[in-house]
Amino acid sequence: MHGGRTSVGRLASAPSVDSWHACAMQLLNHLRTTVRRHALMGPGTRVAVALSGGSDSVALTFLLRALAEAREVRLVGLAHFNHQLRERAVDEAAFCRELAARLQLPIVVGAGDVRARAARERRSIEAAAHAARYEFLAQAALELGADCVALGHTRDDQAETVLLRLLRGAGPRGLAGMRPMRGLFVRPLLECRRRVLREYLDAMGQPYCHDPTNQDVQIPRNRVRAELMPVLQARFNPRVVETLANEAALAQDIWIWLDEQGRGLLDAACFRREEGDRWVLDAPTLRNAPAAVARVALLTALEQVAPGRTIGSRHVEAARGLVGSESGSLDLPGQRLQRIATRLVLSRRMPGTRSESEPRSSPNSFSYPLSIPGEVDVPEARCTVSAEAHPCADDVAALRSGGLSTKVALASCEALAVRNRRPGDRFRPLGLAGHKKLQDFFVDRKVPKNERDVVPIVVDDRDRIVWIAGYAVDEDFRVTAPAQAVIMLRLRRWGGLA
Repeated sequence: MHGGRTSVGRLASAPSVDSWHACAMQLLNHLRTTVRRHALMGPGTRVAVALSGGSDSVALTFLLRALAEAREVRLVGLAHFNHQLRERAVDEAAFCRELAARLQLPIVVGAGDVRARAARERRSIEAAAHAARYEFLAQAALELGADCVALGHTRDDQAETVLLRLLRGAGPRGLAGMRPMRGLFVRPLLECRRRVLREYLDAMGQPYCHDPTNQDVQIPRNRVRAELMPVLQARFNPRVVETLANEAALAQDIWIWLDEQGRGLLDAACFRREEGDRWVLDAPTLRNAPAAVARVALLTALEQVAPGRTIGSRHVEAARGLVGSESGSLDLPGQRLQRIATRLVLSRRMPGTRSESEPRSSPNSFSYPLSIPGEVDVPEARCTVSAEAHPCADDVAALRSGGLSTKVALASCEALAVRNRRPGDRFRPLGLAGHKKLQDFFVDRKVPKNERDVVPIVVDDRDRIVWIAGYAVDEDFRVTAPAQAVIMLRLRRWGGLA
């Protein structure tokens, strides 16, 4: 234990000089290969390491120090961010400070209330944590005078990312996985395996922190790592990590080309840009282009008009539908898209404004996309809603009989979102021939008035109610046969299971 609470990996037996040297040489060769292939850094590059305290970032620190000693790079310091999500995070920050002092490296330590930010910005905790961490690392790079920040993502992380995105239905950009370089950030360990990094640290007697949340299989990435990967390795392909990582490398080359083509098409189709807030595009130019290139052009435009908003494939496909029509409009995340004659007009909506087609909502209005598999935090309702696919209803029969029937719904649909109630909401309660107003349902179930606006409502891509979380499943989405493929929806209230 470190500081009495944080679990730290320690050496079980005396270090072996030979095993340490072999691991070090293997890792340095992989690291140098990645650096050279992608031109990540050079002898004059000032590099800071994003140090979480885990095995990957600790190993990266020592490996970059070795390159610095060989004058292949300049290691200027470390950066550690405390998300304030776990009590043990304080000990991890102390561990990182101690390591920096021992290596005689400057360190910048920051902290942020990620849970409060997620609630304030109406986004998931995962998304808020990602944004806060990268904002801090960019600031830390300025303080340390670094040209780039090195992240500890490994070949295993790359494989897990590709598999997770594949399960969620990612396009070519998503299947390209994590890039070796993206702006300020570089990933020198993408050719290295996680187990070899830990062998390297064990052989040199260097401890590192263990994050207990890595064992929580409610988190989709952890479930892929702990449950799916072992099955794929044991029963389908023992080299599945290498296979997926290699596929990501190939997909990156394809995406780079496709992205260039899409941006070229966007330039050709664009009549006017008004400081990024309003774009006017030529619809026939987009319509006559290859579908794959047109999708990328539209994705780029939608992301640039509404920066920071999540644009998914369903939004791009809806935009393509408008490109092929004669008239119409769409309300998309942070923007409005209109077809006016041969023009396609994208206009940014400022936060807090309401589009003409949006119903007037309550002060607690929220809407979050829900991936399958995946989960989303709903801070307004202080709960988490998760979705998990099952090949047939029999697979979840035990869960239904285990007392979770009021918290688990089974639905036959694909794209999901979690939102609060909207004026005019109706659904079909199980066993009812017709539809019922959601307002009347709440009255019948004696749901307190002050709670109705924050009851999570799971809807499909047509905004049909699938599940009133914790209360009822719509008749149209009930499971009708044991062999039917289903999605299990689960509600978990913060502070305990609902």
